[in-house]
Amino acid sequence: MNSLVERFLKYVQIDTDSNPESNACPSSEIQWDLAKVIVEDLKALGMEDITLDENCYIMATLPANCDEDIPAIGFIAHMDTAPSYNGRGVKPRIVENYNGEDIVLNADENVILSPKDFAHMKNYIGQDLIVTDGSSLLGADDKAGIVEIIEAIKYLKEHPEIKHGVIKVGFTPDEEIGRGADLFDVQKFDCKFAYTVDGGELGELEYENFNAASATVKIQGRDIHPGSAKNSMINSIMIAMELNAMLPCDQRPEHTENYEGFFLLDELTGTVENTKMEYIIRDHSMRKFNEKKIVIKDAVQYLAKKYKDAKIEIEVKDSYYNMREKIEPVMYIIDLAKKSMEELEIVPNIRPIRGGTDGARLSYRGLPCPNLFTGGHNFHGRFEYICIQSMEKARDLIVKIAENVGKKNY
Repeated sequence: MNSLVERFLKYVQIDTDSNPESNACPSSEIQWDLAKVIVEDLKALGMEDITLDENCYIMATLPANCDEDIPAIGFIAHMDTAPSYNGRGVKPRIVENYNGEDIVLNADENVILSPKDFAHMKNYIGQDLIVTDGSSLLGADDKAGIVEIIEAIKYLKEHPEIKHGVIKVGFTPDEEIGRGADLFDVQKFDCKFAYTVDGGELGELEYENFNAASATVKIQGRDIHPGSAKNSMINSIMIAMELNAMLPCDQRPEHTENYEGFFLLDELTGTVENTKMEYIIRDHSMRKFNEKKIVIKDAVQYLAKKYKDAKIEIEVKDSYYNMREKIEPVMYIIDLAKKSMEELEIVPNIRPIRGGTDGARLSYRGLPCPNLFTGGHNFHGRFEYICIQSMEKARDLIVKIAENVGKKNY
C-alpha cells in the first residue's frame, strides 16, 4: 500500500464532523484529534513554522530550495466532514481493479453503489476505488485534499531537483458549516495566491461559485380551538405554505443546473401559532442574486399586508460571493493550473461550482484562491467514493504547479 492510500485510510477513520449548533471554533472537539495527527505528520516531513492555533487552524511552510525570486503560493483543505450525514465510525474499503458492476456496500441492508444510479462509475473501470460500508460517508471531502497536499509536499522533499519557491499549507476546521474561512489568518499565510483542494472528479478547476444568502422567515399566527376558529384563527403554517408557493417553482434546486440559481426551503418547523422557515438563496449572477432577495422580501411584504393580524418577519443575510470577480484580474493562476493539468495529460474541466468554498471568501479577503479536484464523487453520503489513481493525479498536479511556479513557467 502506498503512503497516499495509507494516510487517507488513517485520516478518514478519525471522526471530524462539524456541528452547526455550536458557536465554538472548532464547532466540535473531535476535529482536534485529526489536527494533532496532521501536525505530527508535518513534523515528520520536516516542514517549518508549523502552527496549530487556539481555533484549530493549521499552517506550515516548505521553504524555497532555490535563490530565485519566486512568489510564495499556498494549498488549503478542510478537516471537518459534513454533519448532514453520519461521519463517525467510517470503515473504508478498497475495491481493486473495478469491473464496472454494482458494488455491494452492505449486504444486510441491501446498500448498493451502482453505475445505474451513478453513471460516472463507468469512468473508473480497471482502476481502484475506495468506498464506504454503507453506514457513513467516506470523508474524502476533504480529507482527500489534505492527504494530496501532504503527499505532494513529501514528494517535493524527496525530489530536491524540482526547484520551487516558498509553499504554504493551511488546513481549516468547520468548512462544511460555512465557517472555515472565518478565522483564517491571511496575513500570516502570506501568499501571493493559493488553491483550495476541495473539488470533485478528475480535472475539475473552478473559479466561479454561487453568490449566497440565507433568509429566515418567522410567522406568528393565532391559535384558536378549531371548533370556534371561524374568523379568528390565523394558521401560520398555511401562511408559510402560501409564501413558498409564491416563489418561482422553476427556481428550485431540483429544476436547475449550470449557472441557474435557486431558492431552497431548507427547513420548516411550525404550529398554528408559530412557524419558522429557513431558506438559502443562490445565484452566480450578482444581478439575479439581488433580484431573488427582492422577490422573497416582496412576497413577505405582500403577505404581511394580506394577513394584518399576523406577524410576519424576514431576515436576509449574505453568506459569500462569487469569487470570479476577484480571480479575473489574476487569471494567470487559472492558466497555470490548466497548463499544469495538460502537462500531466489531465483534461481540464473548468466549470462553475454550484456551491461555495473557503476559497471564495478568502479571495474577497485578498488571497485569490480557486479550487482544484480531489478525485471524489457523491460527497456527504454513504455512496461517496474516490478513485486512488485520481488522488495520485491530484498530488501530481500540486507538485507540477509548484514546479511551474519555480520555473516561472506561467
